[in-house]
Amino acid sequence: MLRPNELALAANVPPPGCSIDAAQKYTRWLATHHYENFNVVSWLLPKELHQHFYNVYAYCRWADDLGDEIPDGNRAVELLDWWERELNACYEDKPSHAVFITLRETVLAQDIPKQPFADLLKAFRQDQFVKRYENWDAVIDYCVYSANPVGRLVLYLCGYRDAERQHLSDCTCTALQLANFWQDVSRDLEKGRIYIPLDIAASHEVSEADIVAKHFTDAYARLMKELIARTRVLFNEGLPLAKLVDTRLSIDLEMFSRGGLAVLDAIESSGYNTLQHRPSITKTKQAGLLGRLLLAHAATKLNRNRVPTGVGAKYATPPAPKSKVADKPSSPAASTSSALTISASYDSCLQIAKAAHSNFYYAFFLLPKSRRDGIVALYAFMRLIDDVADEGEDVAVKQKGLARWRAALDAAVTGSPLPPTATPQGAAEVLPALVDTMNRYKMPARYLHDLISGAEMDLTVRDYPTFDRLREYCYRVAGTVGLTCTHVFGFTDQRALDLAEKLGLAFQLTNIIRDVHDDYALGRVYIPQEDLERYNVVHEDFSRREATLGVRELLRFEADRAWQNYKEGAELLGLISPESRGTLWLLTHTYSALLARIESLDFAVFGERVRLSRAEKMLFIAQARFGRVTEENILEKCDRDRRRSGGTRGRRRAS
Repeated sequence: MLRPNELALAANVPPPGCSIDAAQKYTRWLATHHYENFNVVSWLLPKELHQHFYNVYAYCRWADDLGDEIPDGNRAVELLDWWERELNACYEDKPSHAVFITLRETVLAQDIPKQPFADLLKAFRQDQFVKRYENWDAVIDYCVYSANPVGRLVLYLCGYRDAERQHLSDCTCTALQLANFWQDVSRDLEKGRIYIPLDIAASHEVSEADIVAKHFTDAYARLMKELIARTRVLFNEGLPLAKLVDTRLSIDLEMFSRGGLAVLDAIESSGYNTLQHRPSITKTKQAGLLGRLLLAHAATKLNRNRVPTGVGAKYATPPAPKSKVADKPSSPAASTSSALTISASYDSCLQIAKAAHSNFYYAFFLLPKSRRDGIVALYAFMRLIDDVADEGEDVAVKQKGLARWRAALDAAVTGSPLPPTATPQGAAEVLPALVDTMNRYKMPARYLHDLISGAEMDLTVRDYPTFDRLREYCYRVAGTVGLTCTHVFGFTDQRALDLAEKLGLAFQLTNIIRDVHDDYALGRVYIPQEDLERYNVVHEDFSRREATLGVRELLRFEADRAWQNYKEGAELLGLISPESRGTLWLLTHTYSALLARIESLDFAVFGERVRLSRAEKMLFIAQARFGRVTEENILEKCDRDRRRSGGTRGRRRAS
């Protein structure tokens, strides 16, 4: 039916009667390569529905292009009639076109009626001959056929068929369509179309001729204000839909609504001049929208799952990141009073983690609550140890403080009493949960003693003669974090512990490379002396405003060492409990992305601190929560020619 080169998207379509595999490959390609404001299928949707969404999208994309990309209206109608015949054949179990061969599978699997598909074609036929809309009702009626069927198809795909959800979906889809109309006034004029209701325009003293001439005035701005206000009402009416569907779908639905509202915001920010400019949403803005939604959903989940509060309010001000996630009290034989103490302790740990404002705080919620509480207990303990080592100038006072924590840890593990005067600040609140976590996950106390030893090394050791000596330090401040978290993550293969150490070393080397200039200012050089000599670098080179060639080569050498540990340690993902893999993937991907960012800047780490944007971090969290996490994609690309930006804002220690 199509003539050669008549429609661009037909270039890659398989021949009629192709295999289902070829048809699915085509619809997947089409959905992931065609321009849209937002991705057609994101990690947020259930994976088992991805192909179904690709199939429905392909139908809609074809129908839209048949109506929009064919210059001759009569020819466009002819092709739309052909498309409807193909649709009928699909429902008669006689599909021929590749799109309908795979769409047939979706229709049968999800029990989707034909009407929404047919309604779309009615709208596209209308576009061929109706170029103006006299009033608001006429525009809304058009949206009933051009936009609302898409929302209903999404509901069918996800198993929702009730009238209430369909009504809310209609409000959202109509609002999205209207937002696109107000955004695309200049583009639609090029096609000879005006979707602005002419009676509303006239009420603002804007004529059809003014619009065609792209004559921007204060009157046109007032017209846009009214249209945007009406559209916002529809968006707000449809927003409750996100709370009536599965969580995985709700974020996507809310993302589309917030994206549409962002389009309206962009129009307002541009001064309402959509006659000559098309306001758009940047990728960063989209990422920010997604990030805020993920944070909001995580916070909602937190508030639902919170245990009673009461202890730990004084810890509302700690800083920086440390460990990962945690669990809840475990000893069934414990007395009520003991259980309450442990519960309150976990709550205190959560308050410390929350107050630290760590970028990984919301990543804790990638774990089930039992493991999440355990990581929070570890985080809180490590946070308080780090504070002792970092605060103040008196080394003797810091050493005494760390010794008190060591004694308090031993007393808590053995159940021995400790005089109140010998108990460090925060120990009474944190240690019950920490010990409960250690018992639950069979975690050796030596890991935590080794971590304290690492903090003690930072008080007196200013440089490292060999890499073996540095490796010992990295094990204590970062390897121990990996080991304790791996116990909480859950594992059966003992190789997991060796791999956890490798990842800890990779994380710490990444931090050392990033902070080499700042650490020198603090009187520390972590790069081994033997490596400095290999590249003819002296300590003072780290004080310069820019990295010398020798320093860059030295840091590249250390980066290669880190990448080797990343690559070997990535195998850990397959050795831990499946429910913990999202968190490990997120941590590893983020740290490796930081190293990739540093490499992409040619190790220019002497100026502004290298970091990821908040939006990029939120995207990583989204992928860890909703995407496919594997050993193949756990690491950010380190190829010098294909690096992408990334990173995590951490402190000196990799915890």
